[in-house]
Amino acid sequence: MTERNRGRPRAFDRDRAILDAARLFWQRGYSGTSTRALTATLGLSTSSLYAAFGSKAGLFEEAVRTYAERYRVIYEQAVTEKDLRTVIERILIGSVHEFTQPNDTHPGCLIASAVMTDSTSTLDTSAYIAELHGSNEQALLRRVERAIQEGDLAAGTSAVVLTEFIQALWHGLSVRSTLGTAREGLIDAAQLAHKLICQQLASTMS
Repeated sequence: MTERNRGRPRAFDRDRAILDAARLFWQRGYSGTSTRALTATLGLSTSSLYAAFGSKAGLFEEAVRTYAERYRVIYEQAVTEKDLRTVIERILIGSVHEFTQPNDTHPGCLIASAVMTDSTSTLDTSAYIAELHGSNEQALLRRVERAIQEGDLAAGTSAVVLTEFIQALWHGLSVRSTLGTAREGLIDAAQLAHKLICQQLASTMS
């Protein structure tokens, strides 16, 4: 074996690097995660990290965008359900499972962590998160409006209020996961919220 082969660096796994970096950001926060800690965890030199992601902020933003995509998919799939009650259940329960993915070994939702960060260098990320939440909310709003039109909900139901309420529940579950609430507790809370919503919606139809 030549000296060159012995010294060949391992292949760069971008997805793995993003996941490993995200774990550090979850554990220490954006400001508390140093470039030195990132390079040590990712097995990259500082120059390689900057070449791949542009900066620490660039890596953080890519991690947030990667995880945000998971929630976009949850909403996209949920709103295709025929019954609105199933739509709501899939959004709440599906998101809780995503917040608490054991394979990621992280304390809660990275999106909530990003929103609460104290770093001004994450402004681009904050704008992206706001855009994502707005897109998810609009998808849900259109589905609620359709349910009203199809007679699945009472004609007097406010699509805006119901959508905002569901989104408020989503954000509450997200923050609670970041604060360390276990999956079982979050699922219980989501199921109770779903049950109460369904009861209220049913009462307006009688």
